[in-house]
Amino acid sequence: MTLLSSRPPQPVEPGLVSRALEVAGRLANDATDVITATAGRGAQPDPKDSPFDWVTDTDRILERHTRRVLTAEFPGIPVVGGEFGADHGADVAEYRWVVDPIDGTANYVAGVPWCAYSLALIDASGPVVGVVADPYRAQIYAAARGRGARANGKPITLTDRCGTAGAIVCTELTRKGVWPGMGQFIERAAAAHAGVRVLGSAALAIAQVALGHAAAAVLHSYREWDVAGSVALAIEAGAVVLDRHGEGAALPVDALLVAAPGVADEVLGWWQESVG
Repeated sequence: MTLLSSRPPQPVEPGLVSRALEVAGRLANDATDVITATAGRGAQPDPKDSPFDWVTDTDRILERHTRRVLTAEFPGIPVVGGEFGADHGADVAEYRWVVDPIDGTANYVAGVPWCAYSLALIDASGPVVGVVADPYRAQIYAAARGRGARANGKPITLTDRCGTAGAIVCTELTRKGVWPGMGQFIERAAAAHAGVRVLGSAALAIAQVALGHAAAAVLHSYREWDVAGSVALAIEAGAVVLDRHGEGAALPVDALLVAAPGVADEVLGWWQESVG
């Protein structure tokens, strides 16, 4: 994973942003149609490192389609994907696309209605454009640097919180299972009268913060393509993005906290105390 600069985000040519939003939105709509038509209907999973780290034909089909369209529309920008890896030069390119065709594939295979398609255009400062499709709720979330965030075209603005009591906090398992200190983190949240949810999609966990449904999301580890689209959404909606040390970074090197500003320090404290 590329370490992103902590400097202020660099400006991006407006025409590129507009075109990227349009093409990414089109691809998200394509993914919505495919996912809702095929979920839980005879998918043949191919487990990799973990019994719940699935790859399906739908993952491959959607990523191939995404790559074909992006290569045609943006021939100079490499693509990094969850199924087929990185195009040559992606680690040094000015811009790169990152895509996860299905984030939450185990849910998709089981027919559990909680998975997403995630696509983002990234530069050295973080996400430039991010689009996340939430097929089961018929929602397309989109954001662009300096242009705000939208859900099905309607602006999203995060309403801040003054505390975590009664709030939902999202987290996810790592590829190997429970992360160190996860049990203690859940206990700390319960003691503060907050509830922790593990629902199986990092992209949608972060999106819940941007939408105001959850107070925070903690990912002890993650893959860039899983979260970049929803991090764009969260930043533009007004959420805080921190690493495990409390430093601001759009895509921290190995872990991240996304939170409403008023509760970020509290949830960060639970996390830091839990992992020691």
